[in-house]
Amino acid sequence: MQVRLAGIKQESVTDGFGLRSVIYFQGCPHHCPGCHNPESHDPTAGYPAETDDILDLLCSNRLIDGITLSGGEPLLQPQAALALARGARLRGKTVWLYTGFTLDAILADPAQRLVLSYTDVLVDGVFVLAERDLSLPFRGSRNQRLLTPTAWQALIG
Repeated sequence: MQVRLAGIKQESVTDGFGLRSVIYFQGCPHHCPGCHNPESHDPTAGYPAETDDILDLLCSNRLIDGITLSGGEPLLQPQAALALARGARLRGKTVWLYTGFTLDAILADPAQRLVLSYTDVLVDGVFVLAERDLSLPFRGSRNQRLLTPTAWQALIG
C-alpha cells in the first residue's frame, strides 16, 4: 500500500518510550500555530512510499522498540496508517500514534478507529501554542493526552 510521507527518522527517543522509528505522514488539516512540522501540512508535497518497504526498513533494526506514526496527520491516510500499525505489531513492535484528532473524533470514524486496534499509545489533540509546556513527557501542549488502550477498548468492542 502506498503512503505519502514527509519523512522518516530511523531512531528517536523523544517520540515515545524506548528507541523508536518515526514515520512522518504528509498532509495536515489542523495547521496548528507553532507546529514543529509545518512543511508537512501540504497534502500534495512530500513523497510516496510503500508501507511494506517502510516496515522492512524500520522493523529490521532489532534495537528499535517500535514505530511512531506522526505528521502531518497520520489519520488523513487511515488505510496506510493501519497497514503500518498492523505490520509493526505483527513484527513485535509497539505503536504510538500522534494525531490532532481527539479520541471521540477517531471513534466516530470507522476507518480511523481501526488504527486504534494496533495502537499502544495515542497522543490526541491539536498542539495549542498558548498551552505549550516543554516539561510534559511526549507531548507539546497541556491539552494533548497520552492514552492507552484502556481508554478506548470498551468503546470499540
